[in-house]
Amino acid sequence: MSKTYKHLFFDLDHTLWDFEANSNYTLQKVFEEYDLPSVGIPSFADFAEVYNVHNEKLWARFRNGYIKREELRWKRFWLTLLDFKIGDTALAHELSEAYLEILPNQNRLTPNAKDVLEYCKGKYELHLITNGFEATQWQKLHYSGIAGYFKEVITSEKSMSMKPQAGIFNFALNATGAAIEDSIMIGDALDIDILGAFYAGWDQVFYNPGGVVHTHKPTYEIKDLKELIGIF
Repeated sequence: MSKTYKHLFFDLDHTLWDFEANSNYTLQKVFEEYDLPSVGIPSFADFAEVYNVHNEKLWARFRNGYIKREELRWKRFWLTLLDFKIGDTALAHELSEAYLEILPNQNRLTPNAKDVLEYCKGKYELHLITNGFEATQWQKLHYSGIAGYFKEVITSEKSMSMKPQAGIFNFALNATGAAIEDSIMIGDALDIDILGAFYAGWDQVFYNPGGVVHTHKPTYEIKDLKELIGIF
């Protein structure tokens, strides 16, 4: 290892907390509880595919400041219903509320996440930087059993900024008392976690389990979180 770090800053969703698995389970529960085939959605696979497309697009708009949190939360379901020619605003709000009630209580972690946190505990100060909402992210941490590993949890709500903006990284340094040269960001989103940290002057670990092809040069790149043990 060519450099010694004191502060490790992790992303949460997709990096430690298995968002895909947890969201898919939650969507399945909502699909079944509201009997969506009865209103014209042929299968769960169709429902999940359309929802995920709208969710990604609306999150991008939210990160760029074009829409507010509440609009993101219910419109992803409303737009999904509209794609199936279901113009039911009330149902969209009900689906949103049910999804947000179930999702944060799920506890699936990404492969080797707990082992890596256990390894790093006591050797480094561990923190989170997440674009998720404050209450929701804390629920995820508690239900998945990893809240106790982190000294500081920096959310977009708390910092009034979002990755990849430099503001949230600067806020994290101030909140933790860390220096840039002692800090490194670990995340799965190249454009959000890695380039955000890069332009803020931080070192980065790009967690790339899917082998996404890119032309950037992060400080480190890994496919398995266990590779962090070789870095730290």
